[in-house]
Amino acid sequence: MSDTGILPELGRPGFLRSMLRSKGGNTFLVLLFVGTLLAAMGNLLVPPDSALYVDTYTITLLGKYLSFALLAMAVDVVWGYCGILSLGHGAFFALGGYGMGMYLMRQIGDRGVYGNPELPDFMVFLNWSELPWFWYGFDQFWFAAIMIMLVPGFLAFVFGWLAFRSRVTGVYLSIMTQALTYALMLAFFRNEMGFGGNNGLTDFKELMGFDLQADTTRVALLVCTALTLGAAYLLSQFILSSKYGRVIEAIRDGESRVRFVGYKTETYKVWLFVYSAVLAALAGALYVPQVGIINPGEFSPLNSIEIVVWVAIGGRGLLYGAILGALLVNFAKTQFTGILPEAWLFALGALFVIVTVFLPKGVVGLLSMRTRSRNKPSPDLMEARE
Repeated sequence: MSDTGILPELGRPGFLRSMLRSKGGNTFLVLLFVGTLLAAMGNLLVPPDSALYVDTYTITLLGKYLSFALLAMAVDVVWGYCGILSLGHGAFFALGGYGMGMYLMRQIGDRGVYGNPELPDFMVFLNWSELPWFWYGFDQFWFAAIMIMLVPGFLAFVFGWLAFRSRVTGVYLSIMTQALTYALMLAFFRNEMGFGGNNGLTDFKELMGFDLQADTTRVALLVCTALTLGAAYLLSQFILSSKYGRVIEAIRDGESRVRFVGYKTETYKVWLFVYSAVLAALAGALYVPQVGIINPGEFSPLNSIEIVVWVAIGGRGLLYGAILGALLVNFAKTQFTGILPEAWLFALGALFVIVTVFLPKGVVGLLSMRTRSRNKPSPDLMEARE
């Protein structure tokens, strides 16, 4: 069956034209580049006694925020554009983090507490005699990088293939994704799994030969995170502006109609789900060396729910809206957990309810409405034109 003319959605502009028309997207890329450059220069080139100096703690905090922004964009790719509400993306984020954590643990060598050149400290403490087979190869960065993407991607493929072929949708799919991340959390809490149990992986020393505590390494991690976020944004824009992306949006708006005209909707959904999972895993891999720890708490279903809140507050269906939501909420969380630690969760819940009821398109939607109303001609001008 020919695809030409089947869906009216397939006639929209291509990637380059849509990027040129996306003022919000262009503004985001410029701000990301300028902000990262200024932060890096403020840390490396400005003396510590200057008012323009950016301390290492702030650099690390910014890197963490950008990792969360990449994670929020990963959720928006499947929720905002395909209507798949995943409450389990925290699992892919954590798996990517554990992949990076395993590599960093192998780099410690004999500098650990017990001085074992091969076994991490927690394995020596548990009287393990040899390294588990699934830890082999993680002493090489290239192998770890492949596993960081391959393992979460494969898990997403298997889960998506089973769920979407069975035509599980809506709240049932959301519950299944949440059950997946909860099951992984319980598994990783077990010491015999070989991932550090409740304490997780920590006490990292270096990344690719560079001291993780050095200011230059922290700045380099921030820059790498920003570059990855920018590249992921452009790639996601390319995918979602292509014919594939327009079919994805058509599935979101009416999957039965798309299936009726000959498209295998489950195939489109599976591969988008895999792509989103890989983005979430990359976010986790960038997050771990900056915060210095990864433990089973990252699998918590509450974390996955919080990601959805970021996307909803920023603006679902707009990649830069999800990014903005992640940055705003996490910045506010950092500020208010110090001021009102006991009331912060209530404030976050109230904020989500307010946005859901009064701002269904999020902060970006509100800004877009104000811009349109500001640019709308006055009634007197309309009458003069007539």
